[in-house]
Amino acid sequence: MQIARGLVALRERRGLTQTQVAERAGVSTTTVSRYEAWQDRARIRWATVKALADACEATPQERDALVAIAKSQADGWWVGNSAVPGWMDPLVSFEHQAAYEHVFANTVVPGLLQTREYALAIHEAREVRSSNDDIERMVEARMKRQDILQRDPALYLWVVLDEAVLHRTVGDNDIMVRQLEHLHKAALSPNIDVQVLPFSAGAHAAGSGHFVILGRDDEREPLNSMAVVYIEMRRRGLYLDDAEDVAAYKLTFDYLRSQAADTTSSLRLIAGARQELSS
Repeated sequence: MQIARGLVALRERRGLTQTQVAERAGVSTTTVSRYEAWQDRARIRWATVKALADACEATPQERDALVAIAKSQADGWWVGNSAVPGWMDPLVSFEHQAAYEHVFANTVVPGLLQTREYALAIHEAREVRSSNDDIERMVEARMKRQDILQRDPALYLWVVLDEAVLHRTVGDNDIMVRQLEHLHKAALSPNIDVQVLPFSAGAHAAGSGHFVILGRDDEREPLNSMAVVYIEMRRRGLYLDDAEDVAAYKLTFDYLRSQAADTTSSLRLIAGARQELSS
């Protein structure tokens, strides 16, 4: 998505046609079209991205930003990993590139904040036709995703949790107690904010449905910026990068934050839910 958007912007800025870019880069017009349309992602080559950017007279900074994205997709731990389904591959890729991630979760704790046993219970419930070995690999992949919270610089994560998430018993009470303890501890991290949307808030801006906003802002190099919305569905993921769609979801998340309890009160709600399970 980022590569396609960047290449189109570069070409249009120079007033070139796809055929002209192809001639300059020494590739076929079909290749230019494919790269600009975000097709066959597995066949993206960084050398071709570099050639297309140079053909459009990109600055070295613009070219290097697009090439870095292409290279990261080839080197990422998730590439070719059977435990990461194709529809989740873009999500992990975007997380690798993002500076911040905003999540609204209305059913379960988001994957980046799950304990291993909580994640295992979720996968066992969802993947009823998968083998134990396959489920184990899926859980390991989810745990690996959490590394981005410890990287330097760390991903900034802001989560709004529907209060129902705190009271939905996943696994058993002991698993939930440990999950809520983990959630409470994570919420104290400098790069993580957790707010709970209490039942008392009533109807809210999101209506229903888990969604994620991933982004990175770079005023010095716009082609290095990104903003995308991921909407989770059953064995599918919908990705939106249209400016109006992204703006609408960002506004929704702002409303959710205003309706949710503040971070201090949210910590008390998490601790209270844990105490209820322990008693």
